[in-house]
Amino acid sequence: QVRLVESGGGLVQAGGSLTLSCVASSSIFRISTINWYRQAPGKQREVVASISTGGSPNYVDSVKGRFTISRDNAKNTVYLRMNSLKPEDTAVYYCNAIHFWGQGTQVTVSA
Repeated sequence: QVRLVESGGGLVQAGGSLTLSCVASSSIFRISTINWYRQAPGKQREVVASISTGGSPNYVDSVKGRFTISRDNAKNTVYLRMNSLKPEDTAVYYCNAIHFWGQGTQVTVSA
């Protein structure tokens, strides 16, 4: 059974930082690019960052220079370090691999 479990969300003031974690089943972690998506109220889900099995990252323009995605192969875990958070970063953040999704973790950034 493939599982993706996110954690690390919370409430933070603008300019603050959070680190999200996604623990994936080893069967999917070894073979798949892992993506972080987010969905704000009333908006479509959008990809925020991705990291390949080889560790190559990609970011949406709005988070470049502020967010860092990384993976720990020994722990089957992908991290999303979010710095200089803005109110517009408020959303539910989801971990994704192929067609598998986690349950999401809420990030709220207050002005």
